[in-house]
Amino acid sequence: MNPIPFGSLSSGETVEAHALTNAAGASAQVLTYGGIVTSLCMPDRLGRMADVVLGYGSLGDYVDGTAYLGAIVGRVAGRVTGGLIPLEGGTLALAQNDGANHLHGGRRGLDRRVWGAKPRSLDDGSASLELTYTSPDGEEGYPGTVEIAVTYTLTAGNALVVESEASSDRATPLSLAHHSYFNLAGEGSGDIRGHELQVLADDFVPAGAGMALSDRRVPVAGRGADFRRARRIGEALPSLTKAHGDLYLLRAAGAPRPESPALAARVHERASGRVLEVFTDEDCLQFYTGVSLDGARPGKSGRPYGPHAGLCLECHGYPNATGRPGFGDILVVPGRPQRRRTVYAFSTT
Repeated sequence: MNPIPFGSLSSGETVEAHALTNAAGASAQVLTYGGIVTSLCMPDRLGRMADVVLGYGSLGDYVDGTAYLGAIVGRVAGRVTGGLIPLEGGTLALAQNDGANHLHGGRRGLDRRVWGAKPRSLDDGSASLELTYTSPDGEEGYPGTVEIAVTYTLTAGNALVVESEASSDRATPLSLAHHSYFNLAGEGSGDIRGHELQVLADDFVPAGAGMALSDRRVPVAGRGADFRRARRIGEALPSLTKAHGDLYLLRAAGAPRPESPALAARVHERASGRVLEVFTDEDCLQFYTGVSLDGARPGKSGRPYGPHAGLCLECHGYPNATGRPGFGDILVVPGRPQRRRTVYAFSTT
């Protein structure tokens, strides 16, 4: 698992690419820049490999891009309404980098930082990579110095496991997410309209103007956001707000966090037979259809990524949770590390 150079930033920082492989022939490549998963190759029902995540062929495209392809996003993933977070009797005012909202950690979030990397081989033979980053007090307006470790593991059973652990010297909001765009037919092969999606959630949070979260827990029943039974994404798009996708609440209000990741979503692509199941111990799942991909920058296969070229299943805490009972907890406080785990498990039919 020796790293290979993947270019340098204008700051002079060098970026490495690390490969993870398993005995079944599946593989992943991860950058130290943003913790970006640049490729994830999985077999179809006939054993043929295809890269099932969108990505670019050069570091410059990631630096210039705005779609967060494959990255670790945060400190707080998702949209913080108005960029305002109640904290310790006051209000934390963050950058409004998405209209009036604060999105995915601000103008230069964790997706644009260079992480330390430590390859590992686990006892069961799985290949693993631990990424570490120290986010200093005041970075992007967030209080506290936060020590963050994100570990990617490619298991023998063709699952990509994303684990995070964080500690802080001050109370501070933190909610990370992995932001891969998946296309189970293979990246660059077309759009995901034919993929079938199931989201195991009874409630969601409607978005309003500018996609700001309403902070209302609403049943999905009878609404376009209802994916409790699998639906073709192309058929569902007209019923979704701005064809964007919604934020789902994975547990009832006040329910405890599960001891192990629970099934949150399932995606099936019939032609290849590939199935993706997402297990998480997070409070929320953001389904995003990739509607804003504009085809302006070609992907690693040379084909541009237009609208709906890939879908995201982002697992994280509720962005506006602080000060809102019943929406979970995204605060990290001294002496109480935050630990989260999400599994992207692949199989075939």
